[in-house]
Amino acid sequence: MSKQCIFCGKKPQVGNLVSHSNIKTKRRFNPNLQRVRHQFSDGSVRTIMACTRCLRSGAVVKPVVRRIRNPH
Repeated sequence: MSKQCIFCGKKPQVGNLVSHSNIKTKRRFNPNLQRVRHQFSDGSVRTIMACTRCLRSGAVVKPVVRRIRNPH
């Protein structure tokens, strides 16, 4: 899976790591992506990568967990 949120398109950005002596080296800022099960509008359920902001805002619709009752 790619390191990109499927809802907002958030992906890694590039910046500088600045030391105390002001030496700059390249670094990556990775988004906080979580693997989560999402129920699409057609009813299908797939595991996707979504950022925590999309999870918190309600863009991800989690499927209802169906538990089978044990007859015993």
